[in-house]
Amino acid sequence: MSEFITYLKLGYLHITDLNGFDHILFIIALCAVYSIFKWKEVLILVTAFTLGHSVTLALSSLEIISVDSDLIEFIIPITILLTCVANFFYKFPRSIYKKPKNKRWVRYVLASFFGLIHGLGFSNYLKSLLGSEGSITLPLFSFNLGLELGQILIVFLVLIVNFSMVELLKIKKKSWNFILSGIVFGMSLMLIIG
Repeated sequence: MSEFITYLKLGYLHITDLNGFDHILFIIALCAVYSIFKWKEVLILVTAFTLGHSVTLALSSLEIISVDSDLIEFIIPITILLTCVANFFYKFPRSIYKKPKNKRWVRYVLASFFGLIHGLGFSNYLKSLLGSEGSITLPLFSFNLGLELGQILIVFLVLIVNFSMVELLKIKKKSWNFILSGIVFGMSLMLIIG
């Protein structure tokens, strides 16, 4: 049980670590277009991302695939940038009772695909933690669970901020999306250039 808790904490701390804020930026970009009333949809979206990164995290940890870590560290900010660009073209429904004209499945597919890339970014960290572990099943599962719990925390913080800006401060949804996505776009561009 202590091994489970150890890797659960490591996964949680890894995703919430402000020093590795690229993954936090990605979660913010994923959530930028959503209101707190769409929390179930957002959790499905983030879980699609988790499934994607779980696959490559497992494959990389088992040394079935190997990709240059410098290349992955370059591509991760590009996934953030592309998510922000998609946000700029998001069409908000005029009423909370109307369904948006956007195809939700496209966002799920992109989140899953980008999750594959982010999983490769997590893998070097996890491989260094695993060292000479006999079985990686429990550490891999608990690390992924910790990542998911951290992501859910970030999701709810972003949704609360979105709610505060749109519902309390009365900033238009589209304007707030542009502001938030624009900030994340700029930060991801700095990561690419730097």
